[in-house]
Amino acid sequence: MLTRRDCVVALTAAVATLGAVAATQARAASLPSTVFDWTALKVQETKVGARRDVVRSPTATLDELEMHITTLNAGQTSHAPHQHAAEELLIVREGTVEALSNGEWKRVGSGSIIFQASNQLHTIRNVGTTPATYHVVQWQSPGMLKQAK
Repeated sequence: MLTRRDCVVALTAAVATLGAVAATQARAASLPSTVFDWTALKVQETKVGARRDVVRSPTATLDELEMHITTLNAGQTSHAPHQHAAEELLIVREGTVEALSNGEWKRVGSGSIIFQASNQLHTIRNVGTTPATYHVVQWQSPGMLKQAK
């Protein structure tokens, strides 16, 4: 005869098994090691320049990794100052930009790295006379996507 305790143990084991299966499937669906070839990235023209989407996918340790590359025409701003929970890196490939960081505009050029902390007001503008291109790497730490919804 099954006791209440037997049922609780069986139910707990079933839930644990389903959770392990779901976690394994999630890891299997995550981004594997990948090479993104610059020449294979599709260029999308925008009002302020161009954009190349690289990836938007979960990884083994992140809910989501999003990368894209933006080219801003001279004198253009990417967008109005804004903030979001996700942190991001901008790596300047070419050109001269100013980044709004901690309430101040900072002027940087090729090879510079800009870190935008969580919930900090930020934007970037091209202050040079030629197009400025930068790589954006944004990540959603575990649980961040659920909080954003």
